[in-house]
Amino acid sequence: MTKSFRTLDDIDMKGKRVLLRVDLNVPMENGRVTDATRLERVAPTITEISDKGGKVILLAHFGRPKGRDPKESLKPVAEALSRVIKRPVAFADDCIGDAAAKAVAALKDGDILCLENTRFHKEEEKNDAGFVAELAKLGDIWVNDAFSAAHRAHASTEGLGHKLPAYAGRTMQAELDALGKALEAPTKPVIAIIGGAKVSTKIDLLENLVTKVDALVIGGGMANTFLHAQGVAIGKSLAEKDLAATALKILDKANASNCAIILPVDAVVASQFSANAPSHAYGLDAIPADGMILDVGPQSIARIHAAIDDAATLVWNGPLGAFELTPFDRGTVVSAKHAAERTKAKELISVAGGGDTVAALNQAGVAGDFSYVSTAGGAFLEWMEGKPLPGVEVLKKG
Repeated sequence: MTKSFRTLDDIDMKGKRVLLRVDLNVPMENGRVTDATRLERVAPTITEISDKGGKVILLAHFGRPKGRDPKESLKPVAEALSRVIKRPVAFADDCIGDAAAKAVAALKDGDILCLENTRFHKEEEKNDAGFVAELAKLGDIWVNDAFSAAHRAHASTEGLGHKLPAYAGRTMQAELDALGKALEAPTKPVIAIIGGAKVSTKIDLLENLVTKVDALVIGGGMANTFLHAQGVAIGKSLAEKDLAATALKILDKANASNCAIILPVDAVVASQFSANAPSHAYGLDAIPADGMILDVGPQSIARIHAAIDDAATLVWNGPLGAFELTPFDRGTVVSAKHAAERTKAKELISVAGGGDTVAALNQAGVAGDFSYVSTAGGAFLEWMEGKPLPGVEVLKKG
């Protein structure tokens, strides 16, 4: 898929000022980074540009500041990044103007500089032409390595691609390759596992997927809405009952597209939403009126495993049950382990993404065994919905 994109392979970087958009929006506590995954993801692109003699100028946002706010400064993140890549990372306390220009002018080939939070300027999110021009003055080339922000048409994520030669970084390249293999030119048959609490947040996603995949597993609280729409008594389970008609429309569309829908046939039910609450597996015809469905049951798990066994490609977004509470994480964990085994045996291409999904795969201990795990949230979902992503479109070869 990346053949239609310019990548680092297409650049002679020596002596060039490379504006590199990265995702440094990491979790912090008391001024310290608590999860360096995103820093580790961008390290290869940073070090490659540096090793090839490029001057690396990092652009990133952090949090949602309303103007300049020391609590949202990237300075401590730049220090953490320096420890991850084991190289010095200089810091400029603005991303435009004299402070930025002086810091860039001081760079030698291979040096690395992090500019202050782009969102300290309201013009960043407005993709303001004047702000884009100010950023562009600092670089000769723009490299986008922040797929997670590619669904935003902001100055540093999209605008620069119209002012400077634009390339995909290694993280972006890996993401686009993985996503291309998953849905755009997949090895068939393709199965999608979609979970999570609400149908309302994933209507576009489901409507797109039923036209693209051979089978669609629906789990989590979302599945309850579908079961309710089909007349199943779901007790006190979480469901969006007002979306019953929408659920039925999605089922009709799946039928017309020859996409098999796999809904739970049994469920693990408890009377309260808490860890280790007494629970029992019931068939769908026997769910107690005061019970809550908190996970898929053993027969449903067997059906999901059979669907995974039949597939050549798997796309996964969202847990199958209340995975944050034991023992209601079982359906998600054992299904993830099953998919990981098939992947390790080279019988499955598995691509997963979304915050809860990554957390669930880490909990199952198998995130490293999937073909690709995307750390992007909104961008991964919008891509699965079939929407063009501004930060990706601007990288395409004209």
